Amino acid sequence: MFVIMTQTAIENMAFEDAMGELETIVRNLETGQTKLDESISAYERGVALKKHCEKRLNDARLKIEKITLDQNGTPKGTEPFDPENQ
Repeated sequence: MFVIMTQTAIENMAFEDAMGELETIVRNLETGQTKLDESISAYERGVALKKHCEKRLNDARLKIEKITLDQNGTPKGTEPFDPENQ
């Protein structure tokens, strides 16, 4: 049986809420017991939710700051996260 999706505007959803709804959509689609039109609508919303979650994760990653240490190992400040220097 297909569970009705929320109609909350995706751009206003918290990451956890969007991910939870996406997981529900995937589970419902995997059952194969939904009507074609419902499956298409659910798939389209799922794609939008996935993009939203990816954007929220990327935004969070960009906000991470790395603590810098002086030569004695004492914290001296922070610098922006740089994934290339990991």
